[in-house]
Amino acid sequence: MTIRMLRTLIAVADHGTFSAAADAVFVTHAAVSQQMRALEAEWQVAIFDRSTRTPELTPIGRALLAKAREVVRAYDDIVPSVLGDDGLKGDFSLGAVPTTLTGLVPFATAMLKAQCPELRVGLFPGLSIPLIHQVERNALDGALISKPDMLPRGLIWHPVAAERLVLICSQKVRDDDPVRILKEHPFIRFSRDAVVGSIIEKWLLANNISVSDSMELAGLEAIYSMALAGLGVSIVPDSCVRIASPPALRRIPLAPEGGPARHLGLVQRKDSTKSRVIREIARAMERAVEVGTFSPETIDRIA
Repeated sequence: MTIRMLRTLIAVADHGTFSAAADAVFVTHAAVSQQMRALEAEWQVAIFDRSTRTPELTPIGRALLAKAREVVRAYDDIVPSVLGDDGLKGDFSLGAVPTTLTGLVPFATAMLKAQCPELRVGLFPGLSIPLIHQVERNALDGALISKPDMLPRGLIWHPVAAERLVLICSQKVRDDDPVRILKEHPFIRFSRDAVVGSIIEKWLLANNISVSDSMELAGLEAIYSMALAGLGVSIVPDSCVRIASPPALRRIPLAPEGGPARHLGLVQRKDSTKSRVIREIARAMERAVEVGTFSPETIDRIA
């Protein structure tokens, strides 16, 4: 048995097939199959049920997989723990919801890079729920997401910011009543596949507001452009870190005080060996939120 074999076993579990695992660990399909049969022979157990078209883990295979993950994480943590750098070097894979990629994430990542020049952060955009699943199966080291109603038990939540939801509309819309505006103008809906979209939908239903959908989009930039063109109004998060020259749109609170909000935070596995990196990323994001505006000038001043 080798660490390489254990990594291959984990890749098969994470990617679903021997072929996909082969691509992930940069070997051939035959090599993956050979490694798995070697593990079964050495341990004298059936790791996979091969009676199905796609081999599936047996109950004992799933138990061994959990132990394999522990062994590989411990192996990866040997050098950082001895050198005392707590993992603040090497590669870190960070998922992030698209709404954070124009302000919060680049600002915080730039500050982190200035403090930890040997740490390489790879960014992977995605919606909150798929990102959670990727963190769960160790495909990502951590992710910045909108907090859903429930988090899996194996994950830790690090709060970063709360963003109030606001109505956005063209400067040509003179009304100040968000409910009246929503009822009288076409509605550009934030994708209901996103956590933010479901929060917006619940608020509309709770307040008995019927809207006339004109389109459903997932990206803030696209929604901003449509609203700027006067093609409708929308409800979006009021970014905790704004770009220096935001679109010339009106932003109207949905309620005089309070109102719905989405909560941004970092998730990681409880047994992650990269908790120190997550803490440093969280601190950089909190600092970015304190500054509030992302621009080359603010990066130069703070980094």
